[in-house]
Amino acid sequence: MRTHIRIGADLVREALGRIKTKRAAIHQALLAFAVRRRRLDPRELEGSDLLDPDYDHKALRDPPD
Repeated sequence: MRTHIRIGADLVREALGRIKTKRAAIHQALLAFAVRRRRLDPRELEGSDLLDPDYDHKALRDPPD
C-alpha cells in the first residue's frame, strides 16, 4: 500500500540512526508498534489459570522506612 505522509526532517534524521532509508525506518517503527500491541496485558490474566490466586504484587514492594 502506497501512502504519502509528511514527517519532520529532524525527526527522520534522529530516527534513522543506522537505518539507511526513510522507508526502512518507517517499517521498523510500525513493526515495533505492532509487536508492542501484541503483548499480553497483565490485567487480562485475572481469573485465568496463569496467575496464582495467592499472588500479592503489593507484598513484593519495598517496605516503607
